[in-house]
Amino acid sequence: MPRFYCPLPLSPGLVVDLPEAVAHHLHVVRQQAGAPLTLFNGDGGQYRATLQDVGKRRASARVDAFEAVDVELRYAITVAQALPEASKMDWIIEKAVELGVAAIVPLAAQRCVTRLSGERAEKRHAHWQGIIVAASEQSGRNRLATLAPLEDFRQWLARPSTAPRILLSPRGTQTLAAWGAAQGAQNVILMVGPEGGFAPAEEDAAIAAGALPLTMGPRVLRTETAALAAAATLQAIWE
Repeated sequence: MPRFYCPLPLSPGLVVDLPEAVAHHLHVVRQQAGAPLTLFNGDGGQYRATLQDVGKRRASARVDAFEAVDVELRYAITVAQALPEASKMDWIIEKAVELGVAAIVPLAAQRCVTRLSGERAEKRHAHWQGIIVAASEQSGRNRLATLAPLEDFRQWLARPSTAPRILLSPRGTQTLAAWGAAQGAQNVILMVGPEGGFAPAEEDAAIAAGALPLTMGPRVLRTETAALAAAATLQAIWE
């Protein structure tokens, strides 16, 4: 059954106008009135609904019933990702959402090739938010991952954190898997550098601020692989 994010108050019996992007999609795939839909608004749970009418830019649906479906992790994984080249960030965000990551923090680090600011940063943020919505619709999540604004690495590092910050780095002497098995399930922040990793001075600053340097094993992973492998590793251990 098609699933769509509808950022509106939803309750059984309501007839709601669906977002224009959803209406356009339904029109393109030629859905007809009477088709069943699943809607969610990010507040938890989902709603069975029936398509009432559909046009090129407008569609409406009747909300039929609430379903208390929850597929979220018991702990919050945050990915603090230094900006990679080109569209790699799109891939990272999409797959991180599929893996249940609760929050994504884009960081501007010393070795980042991609530089964003002003209007470009705002447009990219909106683009990434759209990826989060689409990945949530596809993966069955009923809560949207939080997307923080792009921030300078050192400024972000200076902010206090209640969850342990894990610096994924070849400098680590312990593996993430060993740490996860010893510590047990908990909220965690995974820090991933850009191509070439964080600069040595940045790693030193992170460790001085309390970050724990851990490795993913003997092989060096690409920036678009590291966070996803780490999130999957922790879930395999903690779930």
